[in-house]
Amino acid sequence: MRVAFVTPRYGRQVVGGAESAARQLAEHLVASTGWRAEVFTSTALDHLTWRDELEPGDETLDGVVVHRFASESVRGASFYDLDGRLRLAPSHATREEAERWVDLNGPVTPRLVDALCRSDADVAVFYPYLYYPTVRAIGRVPMPAVLHPAAHDEPALYLPVFADVFASADALVFQTMAERQLVQRHYPVASQPQILLGLGTEPPSARRRAGGEVLGLGDRPYVVSVGRVDEHKGSKMLAAYFAEYKARRPGPLALALVGPVAFRPPDHPDVVLTGTVSDEDKCDAMRDALAFVSPSALEAFSLVVAEAWTLELPVVVNARCGPTREHCERSGGGVWFGSYLELEAVLDRLVADRALRRELGTRGRRYVERYYRWPVLIERYARFLEEVAARGKQRAEAVAA
Repeated sequence: MRVAFVTPRYGRQVVGGAESAARQLAEHLVASTGWRAEVFTSTALDHLTWRDELEPGDETLDGVVVHRFASESVRGASFYDLDGRLRLAPSHATREEAERWVDLNGPVTPRLVDALCRSDADVAVFYPYLYYPTVRAIGRVPMPAVLHPAAHDEPALYLPVFADVFASADALVFQTMAERQLVQRHYPVASQPQILLGLGTEPPSARRRAGGEVLGLGDRPYVVSVGRVDEHKGSKMLAAYFAEYKARRPGPLALALVGPVAFRPPDHPDVVLTGTVSDEDKCDAMRDALAFVSPSALEAFSLVVAEAWTLELPVVVNARCGPTREHCERSGGGVWFGSYLELEAVLDRLVADRALRRELGTRGRRYVERYYRWPVLIERYARFLEEVAARGKQRAEAVAA
């Protein structure tokens, strides 16, 4: 089998998000099945500008052949002007406005689309629904198209251009039931072949340093949040809530925000920003936390929540995020908050109750072991792709006859 992955950016430098999930899926598919996987992507790393940072051309990364194409334009102020207007009532946008939004959103890579259409892959996998490469290619490719939407309940989902994107998919892969229900509420995809897959996790790496040493906190207790520090990911809200919590609950508890910083909250003596760290340091920082907090309302799965459970951490999530709340409800390994006062009550309980922390973490680990280990996921995913490719071949033979 030959599988072509299409994603707007790709590489070890891309931390978190749908693109990171696509990379892990491609690498594990190659390692477990011996299939050929290739990636069609841009030369950009920054999803805010799509500025070219890597060399165009081909390279092989961890067994995956990567084809990179330069963008014809970067994302500029004109995108944000249009986006700010359309997001007020996206379902009322005209088709022309929505098409322009896609082109301004980028990364604008028509040569990527042309190369993909010439590929001899048995199936093309698009990840996620939102960007130019998916929108401009999914209806053109000669091979069956599998869409990983990675959809959130966000204004862009309701732009009229995306009806064609979902209709053009020969099959869909969802990460949680919440994501599937969200898409099915708005697009008639229930009859299309689909699978509920999720993402896989690795066993935690061996300890190198104490978490307090990694964070510069010494022996202080702390809670941790891992991922891009971004206003849209809930970091601004979490930092503000935690500052309020410390004003009402003075003491040694700290908050560690671990990951690349796109938004810098006001300085606070009890809030640590690490910036980008190694996987080993991330694991050590998580390992010694009292709890893991996911403040984002815009997650399609949240791999870091699953990673926290591999370390037996109790998890706290945003009540407005359907997928992460679904994980907590199904596993019994976490709780959620929808306001400052709810977060205050959750932190009070978790900080004071070690037995509760241990019980939640144990339940979470069992959930991950059962559903989200790579060997189980890859076996199911490979079988699904084979079925999609076989149906596509049958349709092509019927047309030829």
